[in-house]
Amino acid sequence: MTFEPADRVDQVPPSGIRRFFELAEEMDDIISLGVGEPDFSTPWSAREAAIASLEQGKTSYTANRGKRELRERIADDVAERYDLDYDPDEEILVTTGASEGVDLAFRALLNPGDQVAVAQPCYVSYKPGVTFAGADVIDVPTRVEDDFKLTREVLEDSGAAEADALIFCYPNNPTGATMTAEELRPVAEFAREHDLLVFADEIYSELSYEHDHTSIATLPGMRERTVVFNGFSKAYAMTGLRLGYALAPPEAITAMNRVHQYTMLSAPTTPQYAAIEALDNCENELREMREQYDRRRQFVLSRFDEMGLDCFTAKGAFYAFPECPWDDADAFAEALLEAEQVAVVPGSAFGVGGDGHLRVSYATGMSDLKTAMDRIESFLADQ
Repeated sequence: MTFEPADRVDQVPPSGIRRFFELAEEMDDIISLGVGEPDFSTPWSAREAAIASLEQGKTSYTANRGKRELRERIADDVAERYDLDYDPDEEILVTTGASEGVDLAFRALLNPGDQVAVAQPCYVSYKPGVTFAGADVIDVPTRVEDDFKLTREVLEDSGAAEADALIFCYPNNPTGATMTAEELRPVAEFAREHDLLVFADEIYSELSYEHDHTSIATLPGMRERTVVFNGFSKAYAMTGLRLGYALAPPEAITAMNRVHQYTMLSAPTTPQYAAIEALDNCENELREMREQYDRRRQFVLSRFDEMGLDCFTAKGAFYAFPECPWDDADAFAEALLEAEQVAVVPGSAFGVGGDGHLRVSYATGMSDLKTAMDRIESFLADQ
């Protein structure tokens, strides 16, 4: 007898990002613009809070839903920043990264055969997550002419009216697109008209550079049908600490926690102490990191413009999404890596709508960014 993957696992291809990471690992002097990870360290006082919790022996499980003190801080924070009002006892679940929250929502709230409209290009785990939950994907490709914003037109054209749920991420990974309150209103109207559940990944909410972030859950009739995902990985540079949270009506959180308590049991304890400190006292560090990302964003966009690469003005997250100068973006990324030791990711790794583009992360230091841009320019000059 041999082990064979389940059918729903076997039909999911390996991550397109991982292949380029593995290629890069075999080479020296690599500058990676492919990783969606801050180059900053977690703010020092948050690290101290985590260390102190360990020194004090606070290493037991927390409540399944997370420490109540943390849930209270999250409730206060999202109320102040995003005008979202959630009960810390019934409507907030602390998760092992925002990614676990997405997975829990799919497994707890979808039935086999349900259809999920997935706005793309998108984070690489959405489509596999839908498949692992036994549901079916409806591709919703956003368009560069719309600056990769989700519109009512693309929802209608893709058949999303037949879906049971919709998932999207703004500010967006991989494009850097954002959406204002006015731009979200037609999406909210569409969801209400067709009775869609909405899964809103807002992990990059604090990395919006040209307008304040708006959560779709604040729009009329949306709070009761929306699960919001957020966390500490991006804004507070806590990627390796794996801490996120979900906001939703009580019945959704109860269902998600039922899966969570049998799989993860509770989110890691030590990062919860770091997160409490981050929410209480690390606003200045968050602001500084955001300002640094914005300077890098403007630099990268200006360099692409000088090189003659078309790239819409990304306004959030820490990604640029230029058009690839070759017909084959995979071949371009491999050739760039081989010739100049600069790693970028072809847009096709992020689903339909990403073809013909490259994801370039500017979550790295300015010195490396300058060198990487020079290398890309040199590579283009040699073609």
